[in-house]
Amino acid sequence: MATKPSPNNEWQAFWLAVGFLTRIPMLAKINYSQRLMNQSSLYFPLVGLLLGVIYAVAFSLFSMVASPLVAIILVTIGHLFITGAFHEDGLADSIDALGGGYTIEKRLEIMKDSRIGTYGTVALVMALLLKVTLLVDAQHIWLALLVAPAVSRLTPLLLMATLPYVTDPDKSKSKPVADGFSNLRLAIAAAFVVVLSLVLSFWHPLLIIGTLPAVLLVALCWGAYLRSQLGGYTGDALGASVVFSELALLMFL
Repeated sequence: MATKPSPNNEWQAFWLAVGFLTRIPMLAKINYSQRLMNQSSLYFPLVGLLLGVIYAVAFSLFSMVASPLVAIILVTIGHLFITGAFHEDGLADSIDALGGGYTIEKRLEIMKDSRIGTYGTVALVMALLLKVTLLVDAQHIWLALLVAPAVSRLTPLLLMATLPYVTDPDKSKSKPVADGFSNLRLAIAAAFVVVLSLVLSFWHPLLIIGTLPAVLLVALCWGAYLRSQLGGYTGDALGASVVFSELALLMFL
């Protein structure tokens, strides 16, 4: 039975997005359907903001008893636990596949392998080191922790809207999100990110200038690379785009 738009369905879609992107328990009964999973993509940036609030509060508490570096490392550990290293796993798998495969078929085969290789390990370690270093150097660390998760989760929506899906859909967790992606919901999610950036610009006046360029830069460059190497995107590639977008925004901040 098709899912009809309603406040209850949107509430379920939000919690479905929470359950998809994090390990936070879903505080709603979900009448799961592929369409509802697709609708949940609208809330990816909002889930990112929820995570950002948790990270910013955790940093404020940790920094009372530890140095900023130690507090950031503790927050990063908490992030990996809360999200199950969901996007970081996508980064490692993507780099392993793109670095070790010489055909599209081989790259997709490597990407499905749960084991991590040298390329993925190096990419993951360097990404985490760069993230911690950029957060230490941020003018307002709490602001960076708050805004980066929300902004970065807009990038996969852009990729879904502009690239074909290339993984076997029957074996992929991302199939329901990718199937029939709504441009209207993409526009709403983008508007949410813009409004959030405008509000937070009170603390960092140039934030609004860096938000969308960071997302668009990663979407264009990573998207073009994926198109040339895979012919489209995979769920792992979407996860990698979140990590890249966070780093791009943190470099700006």
